[in-house]
Amino acid sequence: MRILLVDDDALLREMYATKFKENGHSVEATGNGENALGLLKDDAFDVVLFDMVMPALTGDEFLASVNKLGLKKAPKCIVLSNQGEETDIERATSAGACGYIVKAQMIPSEVVKKVEELVSK
Repeated sequence: MRILLVDDDALLREMYATKFKENGHSVEATGNGENALGLLKDDAFDVVLFDMVMPALTGDEFLASVNKLGLKKAPKCIVLSNQGEETDIERATSAGACGYIVKAQMIPSEVVKKVEELVSK
């Protein structure tokens, strides 16, 4: 699976990227939504994991921008955030996210398994 990981926290970004790579996935990581949109225009990804709280573009704005790109093969968009209120989850899923993972509720290896599960649906 080819994954684009978008998170402004460099330590978390590296930790999740390493865990996905250890499980045989290809990972491109960036610190903000604007860079991620550029990568999506130039390359195909199976999954985009993104945080809701980021500089420049919020998770909501990023998801809306991904939807507007009109990609031939749209990646599955999954939120990976510490924002875990029911309203946050409902807003993201109604905007097109196929999953919502709260970072604080899972260790990285569980996040990998959850993403694999969501993508296989």
